[in-house]
Amino acid sequence: MSQQWQTSRFLLQLDKPLVMGIVNVTPDSFSDGGKHAGVSQAMAHAERLLSQGAHILDIGGESTRPGSPAVSLEDELARVLPVLREAVKLQVPISIDTYKPEVMAASLDLGADIINDIWALRQPGAFETVSRHDSCGVCLMHMHKTPQDMHLEHMQGNAVAQVRDFLLQATQPLLDAGVARSRIVWDYGIGFGKSVVQNFALLAHQRELLDLDFPLLAGWSRKGSLGQVSGLSVDQRMVPSVAAALLAVERGARIVRVHDVKDTVAALAVWQAVQDAQALQD
Repeated sequence: MSQQWQTSRFLLQLDKPLVMGIVNVTPDSFSDGGKHAGVSQAMAHAERLLSQGAHILDIGGESTRPGSPAVSLEDELARVLPVLREAVKLQVPISIDTYKPEVMAASLDLGADIINDIWALRQPGAFETVSRHDSCGVCLMHMHKTPQDMHLEHMQGNAVAQVRDFLLQATQPLLDAGVARSRIVWDYGIGFGKSVVQNFALLAHQRELLDLDFPLLAGWSRKGSLGQVSGLSVDQRMVPSVAAALLAVERGARIVRVHDVKDTVAALAVWQAVQDAQALQD
C-alpha cells in the first residue's frame, strides 16, 4: 500500500495513522450542527482541533445525515469559502467535504489540498475538476443511493465485495486520466445506505479493501451504528467512536475522520506504542 498521500500543498506520510478533524459549518449536521457555523466559531474550533493533535482539517458546508435536504450551491459556497480563506493560513492540509464541482473548483483555487467527495466524483463536472488539477488529493467514498433516500433502502448482498467493486470503478477513470495513485484515498462510507450489520461487516473485513493499494480513510465518528450497539445518543458516542477508530486502524486504515480529536489522538498514541514495541521485539 502507498505510504504517502499527495495533496495540493503537502505530501502526507502514512506510515503512522493520521487524524482528520471535522469542521462542520452547517446548521444541521447530525452531530454538531450550528456550533461552528460562523467564520470565527469555525476557526476557533479548527485551531482547537489542531492543538489537540489533528493532522488534517475537513471543512464541510452541507449535512449528509440520512434524510437531510440538499443545500443550494450558493449557500454552500457562502458557508465554506470564508472559512477556507482563513483555514489555508494555518499551513496544515485542508480537506473540503463536498460533491459539487463548483465548490471543488472554488476551493482548490483558494488553496484547498483535498477533495473529500461522498459521491466519488459522480456528479457532472466533478471528475473533470479533480482530474484537471495537477496535485490535489481526493477521497472517494462509497454511498448507496443519496443522502435524501439512503436510509430508506440498504444495500443487498455482500457489502464488502460491492464496495470494493464500486471504488475500483470510481478510481479507474482517474488513473486513465493520468491522476497519480498517490493522490487517491478510499472511504467505504459507514452509514451511507448500509445496515448496521453491513457497517460492522465492512469494519470486520476491512483488510479485503487494501489489496488494490489505495489507503483507507475510516469515518466512524459518532455514527448511528455505534449508537445502535452502545445505546448512546450522538453527543455521548466518544468512547465507541474511539473504539471504532482503533479497530479501523488495527485493520489497516491510514486516516481516521473524527469529531473527538483529543481522545482519538491519545488512544492512537497507545496503539502506536504497542506497534513500536513489537517492532523492537521482532
